[in-house]
Formats: sequence, structure tokens, C-alpha cells
Amino acid sequence: MQEELAVTGSGRDRSAGASFGTTSSVPGLRDLSLQRSNTANDSKLSNHGMMRRRLCAQWDLLWELTLRDLRIRYKRSILGIGWSLLTPFAQILIFSFLFIHVMPLGVENYTSFVFCGVLAWSWFSASVVGAAGAVVYNPELVRRPGFPTGILPVLTVVSNGVHFLIALPLLVALAAVNGITMGPSLLAVPLVIAVQFLFTCALAFPIASLNVRYRDTGHFVSLVAMAAFYLTPVFYNIQQVPEAARVFYLLNPMVTVIESYRDIFLRGEWPNFLALAIVALVSALLLLPGYVGFGRASAAFAEEL
Repeated sequence: MQEELAVTGSGRDRSAGASFGTTSSVPGLRDLSLQRSNTANDSKLSNHGMMRRRLCAQWDLLWELTLRDLRIRYKRSILGIGWSLLTPFAQILIFSFLFIHVMPLGVENYTSFVFCGVLAWSWFSASVVGAAGAVVYNPELVRRPGFPTGILPVLTVVSNGVHFLIALPLLVALAAVNGITMGPSLLAVPLVIAVQFLFTCALAFPIASLNVRYRDTGHFVSLVAMAAFYLTPVFYNIQQVPEAARVFYLLNPMVTVIESYRDIFLRGEWPNFLALAIVALVSALLLLPGYVGFGRASAAFAEEL
């Protein structure tokens, strides 16, 4: 069966909803299939052992699908994964020219400032837009008996997160060139990444599920993501937002996430842990019904595709 791919590098592309065609070459999927079919052996294991084995199999499957997504995405590409860096760099150059030389915003270390915002937003935007195709662009996987469809929205977030992690050292280097000193607050970076991952997954599950039945969902999400880009302080300082409107900005979880990155990389300060905890709590409360709803709807995915 011929492999197909539908991917995105930006908000308008179809990112990690890539169709992987035949799945027999994915070791994680073979392991998962063996695990599900070998019920005689599973019955001898404790519940804890069965759960641990299932989680390990799904982790292996996620890892293999992520690697395969990246290999297919950049197949026969001269720059390869370098394209994941070229797009945000182009945005950064444009913003830096406009808001340093044409319409100065007066933001100190603006190149590092906008780099921080663009990186975080690109991961988020590409993931939620790509989540719309996580199921509909993988009919072979969805129809495969025993395949855990719940892994597909997570795959979208993880695949785009790889590009974020690749570019992160460049942000550190740029901040160092600009004379910014970063101290122990760097230890908080994994926490901020985890909070952004949790929030993005909380949105990815319902988006992936809704787009199976209502194909307008993907177009609507792209439109909202485009509007949200300008309503989120990605390329401007939140302090420049009128105080009356600032309270509405702070209701946007991505504002907390982006400002947390800037606290760490630009100001050398610890992020606002209370604000991060609130975003994590809200994300967890959204993730639970989103995941449960996705699981219930997944029973009809094969028929609706």
C-alpha cells in the first residue's frame, strides 16, 4: 500500500496528521498488536504489570510514528529538518525589521524577544491546526484492529514539539549574544514546556474528534489561530496593551506560557509559578473530558472516514 503524507510546517499546513500508510514496518505497532492478541499471557500478569506493559508499548509506538513522520516529511529535501528553523527565522527577520526600524516598539533585545514568542506560538499553532487532520488523514491506522487512535492527537503535538526543541538552543545562543545572563531559572524550562504540552493536548483531542464529523472544524481552527496570533503578545509587549483590555489578554493561557519563556530567557527570572499552576489545572480539567469524548467518538471513526 502506498504511503501518503499530509503535513504542516505552519498553521496553514496539515502537520502531524500525516498518513503513514502501511504500519507493519512500525515496531511499536507490532509490539502493541502482539500485546493485545496475547491475552493468555496477559491474564497471568498483575493489573500493574499489564498497565506498565501497555504504556511502554504505546510509548514505543508514539516514538516510532514520530520518527517516521519526520523522515517522510523531509524525504528528498535538501535542507531537511532545517526547514523547521527557516520558517521562524523568516518571521523573526520580518518582525525585527518592521518593529525596530519602521515602527519601533521600544522593546529591549527585540530580536530575542520576538524569537521567544514565535517559537512558542509556532509549536502551539501548528499542533492545534494539525490536530484537525490527526484522524481524517490516517484512515489506515484508524481502521487497523487494536490501534490506539488516542495516540494520533498526541503525535501531532509531539511531532511539532520536536521542531521547537531543535530551535530552543538557538534562542539560548541568541540571548547570550545579546548579553542576557540566564541563571538557575533555566531549570524551570521543562516545567513550562510540560504546561504548554498539556494545554495543547487538551485542545487537540476535541479538535481531532470534531473534524471527523464536521470537516469545517479544520478551517475554523485555522481562522481562530490566525486571529489569536495577533491577539497574543507574540511580537509586541503585553505592557503596551491598554490596561482595560489587559485583563482579557491574561485569560489566554498562551500569554502565561510565552511570558514564562521570556522571564527565563530574557529576564533571567523564575516564571510565575502560580500562573503556570492555574494554566496546568485548567488544561487538566479540559483534557479529561476531551480525552473521554474522543474515546467515545472513536468507535465510529472507521465508519465516518
